[in-house]
Amino acid sequence: MRRLARLGGEEGTALVEFALILPILALLLFAMLDFGKAFNYWIDETHLANEGARWAVVNRNPGGGSLQQYIRQQATTAELRNGGTASIPNPAQVCISFPNGTSNVGDPVLVTVSATYHWLPILGGRIGIAQTTISGSSDMRLEALPTNYAAGCS
Repeated sequence: MRRLARLGGEEGTALVEFALILPILALLLFAMLDFGKAFNYWIDETHLANEGARWAVVNRNPGGGSLQQYIRQQATTAELRNGGTASIPNPAQVCISFPNGTSNVGDPVLVTVSATYHWLPILGGRIGIAQTTISGSSDMRLEALPTNYAAGCS
């Protein structure tokens, strides 16, 4: 049986192929990590909006100022940061509204927490966006008249 002669010039092809694929794999890895971080921001904002809506429906304002300011302060607490990792970027915008236009017992109250998320430059520059506004919202029915807070954004 005749041996096939090894063709010259095939040495290093695997290295060249790897060098061509590596930037694509790195970009995919960074995209997954950055998207995961943005998704975590959305989860934290939704959680914070849910807590704010719960305070609003029972007419409770635990802080000294406005309820919106208190909700913004909660974005930096250790409970929300899950053991020290930064979550919602400051400044987050908090809006409280009454979608039906009235604030009677049984009417809905809507709390929305929004923050600007800055994508990694290597990703945002490639797809044409440097930042995105991520919002989490929650609505609940009023259980008490809202006398300790006012609708609006902060």
